[in-house]
Amino acid sequence: MHEWALAEAIISAASEIAEKEGLREVTEVKIKVGELQQLELDTLEFALSQLKTTKFKDTKFNIETARAKLKCRVCGNRWFFSREKLNENMAEAIHFVPEVAHAYIKCPKCGSPDFETLEGRGVWLESIKGVKKGDG
Repeated sequence: MHEWALAEAIISAASEIAEKEGLREVTEVKIKVGELQQLELDTLEFALSQLKTTKFKDTKFNIETARAKLKCRVCGNRWFFSREKLNENMAEAIHFVPEVAHAYIKCPKCGSPDFETLEGRGVWLESIKGVKKGDG
């Protein structure tokens, strides 16, 4: 599952940031996940809980979903992705290969499958909070 590899990358990146910021303990990590990443958030949360090191033993991982905003290249219409409009097979295909979204999603205004994703892809660390080295 790519959620485990992603959890390892999150812990690694947060560790590097914590080190640069002089944090001896990380209390909170806010993670944003684009909805087109189609991750199993429960699996990601579980993986994060299992991969905690000493610096992260009491860390609260807050995972938020960033809505996918799309823009039609034909008519310029902008709209938000709606998973509810997809059947199970379409959603599963997009889960494994997000680029196939163009085969299933059409502009609600003109019907074109030619669109770009403006927001809602990727995973990023929104913020990290912790206790500085030397603080009580």
